[in-house]
Amino acid sequence: MGFFTDLKEDISLAMNELITEDTSGEAEKEISLEEMLQNIDNIVVPDEPEEEKEQDVPEGENGTIEEPEIEEVDLEQQLRAAFGQEEAEEGKEEKAEEKTTEEKKAEEKKEGWSVMKNQMEREDEISVISSSMKIKGDILSEASLNVLGNVKGSVEVLKKLSVSGVIEGNATAAEIFTEQARIQGDLVSSGPAKIGSGTVVIGNITATSAVIAGAVKGDIDVHGPVVLDSTAVVMGNIKSEAVQINSGAVIEGMCSQCYANVNPAKFFDGLDMNESK
Repeated sequence: MGFFTDLKEDISLAMNELITEDTSGEAEKEISLEEMLQNIDNIVVPDEPEEEKEQDVPEGENGTIEEPEIEEVDLEQQLRAAFGQEEAEEGKEEKAEEKTTEEKKAEEKKEGWSVMKNQMEREDEISVISSSMKIKGDILSEASLNVLGNVKGSVEVLKKLSVSGVIEGNATAAEIFTEQARIQGDLVSSGPAKIGSGTVVIGNITATSAVIAGAVKGDIDVHGPVVLDSTAVVMGNIKSEAVQINSGAVIEGMCSQCYANVNPAKFFDGLDMNESK
């Protein structure tokens, strides 16, 4: 009997221990639950993915859905603005065109000034053949030319030709002036011609006007006046509009004022000397 009583006591002790353990666990569970309830405000719940929110549509006073207001568009104002912009662009284009035309005019004016400047420089420019030079060949000059040396060939000058040397050939220029020169050839001037004292010309002279103070062996054909100075010696015919012969000048040839506006034959028309007798 003693064995069974000891076994019963052991079993009861084990049961008591199990019961105490269960109750202690429940107490712990209760304590943890209470703590959770106290700290519920501090618990953070993870964010859930946001769903697409529907746009709130404003409702009217009667619960009807209000449609959004559409702004009225002023078509006339837009057209004016558009045309105003186009006019502004056209104005810019016109200004650009005016600018280009002004630039062109400025360039043309600049070119005109440059041409005039070149012409003036050419007028002032004078080429010189010095007394120590001897040229064999033709000469063409766009500027004025002074011949102090010896030229064997024709000379063509667009401006003034001055000769104090020797030319063996024809000479053509806008103006011809000689002084102490020796010329063997024809002289053709589109303007005046002056044959200074001490000059000897063997050839014909053609000009618009002429003053002869040297010696000329050839015909003189001048559509204007001709003046023969006291030192002039002319062996040839003279054709001119008018002739002035100073005392001391020597002429061996015929002198005709064929370029004058007066017809001498008119003074003798109808006049018969035999009838008067």
